[in-house]
Amino acid sequence: MKAITYSAYGTSDSLQLVDVAPPKVGPGEVLVRVKAAGVNPVDWKIAAGYIDPIMEVRFPVIPGWDVSGVVEAIGPDTFDYAVGDEVFGYLRKDWVQSGTYAELVSAPVRTLARKPRELTFEQAAGIPLAGLTAYQSLTRVGLKAGESVLIHSAAGGTGSLGVQIAVALGLRVIGTAGAHNHDYLRSLGAEPVLYGEGFADRVRALAPEGVDAALDFYGDDVIATLQSLVKERHRVASIADYNAAAQGAHQLWVRPDTADLTFLGELADAGKLTVNVEHALPLAEAAKAWELSASGRTRGKIVLTV
Repeated sequence: MKAITYSAYGTSDSLQLVDVAPPKVGPGEVLVRVKAAGVNPVDWKIAAGYIDPIMEVRFPVIPGWDVSGVVEAIGPDTFDYAVGDEVFGYLRKDWVQSGTYAELVSAPVRTLARKPRELTFEQAAGIPLAGLTAYQSLTRVGLKAGESVLIHSAAGGTGSLGVQIAVALGLRVIGTAGAHNHDYLRSLGAEPVLYGEGFADRVRALAPEGVDAALDFYGDDVIATLQSLVKERHRVASIADYNAAAQGAHQLWVRPDTADLTFLGELADAGKLTVNVEHALPLAEAAKAWELSASGRTRGKIVLTV
């Protein structure tokens, strides 16, 4: 089968489209014929060696954790899906090696859910990591209907899904973004504020009494500022600041979860969650996809079509 691989830590220049053996399918796994693979910043950060201190990486690596596709075969003692089922998932395994930038991938059923009927394969591939990250961040800080949340970097892949999920949960959403993305955030149901210097004052103008919780999807050393904007300083979570826990905030690393994925799929089928796929590139153009991702200027998601 065709797959994108790299054989040592490096940049997008290290990526190659090569022929590799199809994956084995063990107990509790299914073989998925990939229709689309989501591209996330963590993909190129792993290739740069940033995750080496905490996760084992075995070369050569097929990158990618997000997938949507069709079940092609079933492993031993696996009864969760049938051949022909359409699925999507966040295929993070115990070590980094056999990812989703390929024609076929073996997937533990604990990482999958049934693909939303109302989304294309490309849209579905943009949900798992970013959608789970957003949803699990919202639940980690204990938000409930009627409360307010500040989402820092609300127009990106994770932020735009987070806004929609929060709105669907009955939350008031304030989101930071560049001025060119403010109409986009309004269309998703958020109240936009300009990020950058002075954004805390702009948030206070909208919520003088403070917000109930805040989510950091960007980093840039904003934990203390977000804590000054929430009513209870512990109700801040970050996916981008590795010192968040030391500052009294929640430091979140997303987990595969079939129930959470199913919930996100149900939101999509109910018309409450959609994915803005800004770039859908062929598998052979994975390097270009990484360059677009690293630029930090993409609104919504980047996916590879297979």
